[in-house]
Amino acid sequence: MALKLKADQALLLLLVFVPITLVLEYVFDASGTTLFLTSAVAIVPLAGIMGKSTEMLAEHVGAGLGGLLNATFGNAAELIIAIFALRAGLYDLVKASLTGSIIGNILLIFGLSALLGGLKFRKQVFNRTAAKLGSTLLLLSAVGLVIPSLLHFLRDGAESGAASGAAAAAGAGAGSGSLSLEISVVLIVCYILSLVFALRTHAELYQGTAHSDGETHAAAVWSKGKSFAVLVGAAALVGWMSEILVGGAEEAAQALGMTEVFVGVIVVALVGNAAEHSTAVLVALRNKMDLSIQIAVGSSLQIALFIAPLLVFLSYAVGPAPMDLVFSPLEVVAVAVSVLVVGQIADDGQTHWMEGVLLLAVYVVLGFAFFNLPG
Repeated sequence: MALKLKADQALLLLLVFVPITLVLEYVFDASGTTLFLTSAVAIVPLAGIMGKSTEMLAEHVGAGLGGLLNATFGNAAELIIAIFALRAGLYDLVKASLTGSIIGNILLIFGLSALLGGLKFRKQVFNRTAAKLGSTLLLLSAVGLVIPSLLHFLRDGAESGAASGAAAAAGAGAGSGSLSLEISVVLIVCYILSLVFALRTHAELYQGTAHSDGETHAAAVWSKGKSFAVLVGAAALVGWMSEILVGGAEEAAQALGMTEVFVGVIVVALVGNAAEHSTAVLVALRNKMDLSIQIAVGSSLQIALFIAPLLVFLSYAVGPAPMDLVFSPLEVVAVAVSVLVVGQIADDGQTHWMEGVLLLAVYVVLGFAFFNLPG
């Protein structure tokens, strides 16, 4: 409980970066790099507040609808950032942030949870059936993200495969866009059915993850009106900060010697998930690995099965051109490797600290690869 309170207090302290960012933007006309850094820090506590208000709102609407709310708003910060990047035509950044969220959750966060939890407890167990279903759904999502890219490279050859920038990101050819749209429909349907499975027909498999440890209920529950108002207010501020962050992303990438893909895969993905990440680690330290896995793997599933196809649909309305699901070869490899590694670890229904080390090692290796990716 003390750890949770300290984490919440630290997040609240970071809220000072919201007015700092606004003053730098509208009073001092600061550089894009400065605004990118301050807005990135400002989004972290706002994302945490959105998660807290969603959790409180779920207390009033029952388990079924509460689960749907958590699934819908769990990655709201990442979605808002991606929509602003979509509007600006930064398709490379959008796709990179999707890749980064997927691998960040299942490698970095699951890895940290297994490592720190494993240092405290010799062995941590979880529901093997639920974990295997999650890893299987991740495999499906990986297939959905790999196939358009594979078809694109096979059809257009090495010349198109080497292309980068806005033209490649917007999709080279109607075939890629059409296939991406069709696959997006399949992914969305699977996402909806996975909610039905987890919340209705086989809810007993997830009782370990949904069961409270008593600490949440020990605290005062917000009213429904307050929960909704805080959620809307935090979402509005996240949108404001996201617009500033996206506006400075390209300048920051150049100034800091990073590619746009690295900014999306590592920086933007960590910003949008930071608050949720801390929760996964804290519950692992309380020997609740079921809940930790649900946060890590479940968040990746939401990104792959819901956020990615939703952004494809939204690109037809808010983007300068339709976005496809054609990712760079390194992004495809990163997602595929991450899913395979997590599937192996989830197979026996238990974790220890060395498995956490292995997951973190894979994430660091991929991070180095993205950092050294030619611009």
